[in-house]
This record gives sequence, C-alpha cells and structure tokens, in this order.
Amino acid sequence: MMAARQTIRWRGELRYDEPMAEHSSWRTGGRVRRFYRPADLDDLCAFLRDLEPQEPLLWLGLGSNLLVRDGGFDGTVIATLGVLNRLEWLDERTLRAGSGATCSKVARLTAQAGLVGVEFLAGIPGTLGGALAMNAGAFGGETWRHVLSVETVTRSGRLQTRLPSDYRIGYRSVQGPSDEWFVAACLGLEPGDAQAAQSRIRALLARRGETQPTREPSCGSTFRNPPGDYAARLIEATGLKGLSVGGACVSEKHANFIINTGAATASDIESLIVQVQEQVEQTQGIRLETEVRIVGDRTT
Repeated sequence: MMAARQTIRWRGELRYDEPMAEHSSWRTGGRVRRFYRPADLDDLCAFLRDLEPQEPLLWLGLGSNLLVRDGGFDGTVIATLGVLNRLEWLDERTLRAGSGATCSKVARLTAQAGLVGVEFLAGIPGTLGGALAMNAGAFGGETWRHVLSVETVTRSGRLQTRLPSDYRIGYRSVQGPSDEWFVAACLGLEPGDAQAAQSRIRALLARRGETQPTREPSCGSTFRNPPGDYAARLIEATGLKGLSVGGACVSEKHANFIINTGAATASDIESLIVQVQEQVEQTQGIRLETEVRIVGDRTT
C-alpha cells in the first residue's frame, strides 16, 4: 500500500493495471500494477518519498530496451519520457540533459550548436536515462565517454550529484550505488563544424535504415557483442536468420534484431532469445548475453 501524506498531492498521472504493450518498442508485454508519469522532478521526489520501502520499481524511458513478461510486473513503473527532458547549456561546451530527453534530440541539438562527439546518439532509439544506465553505444561511440557528472534520485526522493568515478563503467555495463536512478547528466563536448556534424548524423541514420529493420517492432540489438566478435555474425553463421517462435522472428535484415511480426507475446520473444543463445553456444562455443532487460512474471 502507498501511504499518502496529507501535505503532499501528487501532480502527475497515476494509472493502474497499465498494459506495457503500449509503452514498449516491441509492442508487447504484460500489465503493471501501477504506472506513474510525474509532472516534474519535484513531483517525482514527492512521489518517491511516499512509496513503501520495498515497493518494486521499474524506470521507463522509450521502452526500447525492455521486455515485461506476459504475467506482468507487480510494482510501480515510473515513466520519464516527455517529463525529465529539459536541455540547457551550462557553458559553451557543457550540456545538461534530463534523463527523459531522447538520445536523438541530444545528438541533433549538439550538432546544430557546432559541438561534436555524441552524433552516435542519433542511432540509439531511447532516452538519455536508458543510455546512462547501460552505457549505450552505436557506431563506435559510447555514452559515458562524454559524461562529466550525473544527477540521481534515491528511493527516499533525495537528489544528489555524482561523478563518473563513482561508477564502474564497461561495455554496455554501469555499476554504481544501489537504489539510485539517473535524472540528468552533464555532457562535455568539443567544438567542431556544425554542418559536418549534421552530415554525420544523416549518414548514420541512413546506414541504420539500410542495415537494421527500423520499420518493424524490436528492441534494437538483442545481444551484446562478445569480446572481439559480433553477435550478429555469430547468429547468422549459425543459420538462425528467419528463425521464429510464434510471432517473434530473428530479422532477415540484421541477425541481432528480434522483431515482432504482428502478434508476438513476451513469451514468444523470450523463448526465441533462449533458442538463439543455446544454438549459438552449441555451434560457436560462445554464450551470448542479452542487452535487453527482461522483468516480470511468466504467465502461469
């Protein structure tokens, strides 16, 4: 139960029994018990202060790296997209970006300003908060290479600032203090040519459209690249392009993408993920690790 304080009225939107198929780039997933979209950062802190200490929390941006099992999630989802999305220049080379800002918007804004280094963010279909949580990267770039500091919120609704040295940063991996979530980051950028930066973004997006199934529901890359190799190469070499379970299918265009062909359940997708892992391990001797986060209960 959530104990409301008499002195606080939440200003955000609280929904119950919310279907996650409406909030996932895979267009499938079970329901969550509560779904909260805060009005702003102060409202988010007030909401967190009123949560029971053991309430399961799930933070949601664009839902592009998340699979909620068909049995749903017995907890609270906090949606930051379109809320914690403020972008502001702190000086000529430093951008403060809210965690709910899309990666593509950050890339476009910095390129237009003639600052370079984060053009790769245009190829990441998610929010900055998600990119920070997993050190997202594309086309040779990685998020945390450009982070000067981050702002976080605790379960008790307390805000604080942290440095990259407070975290262990690796390939698609970020380990830091528990029960804290990113609400903003300060990005350090280098001056460059605005037209060249925008041209790089256009070329990156064109390449993405040519090589990835961007018009079909997916979570982006399903598996992490193992050291010295590529997940897509291993999956293709195993002959798994086109392999399907129910409505889930390994893309013919890019083997590291699992797409929803129209009626896939979360169980279909998870079963296909496991099959790919098992067959690649049997034939290639490598166990692929997922990039996607899988949460919730299986249907019983």
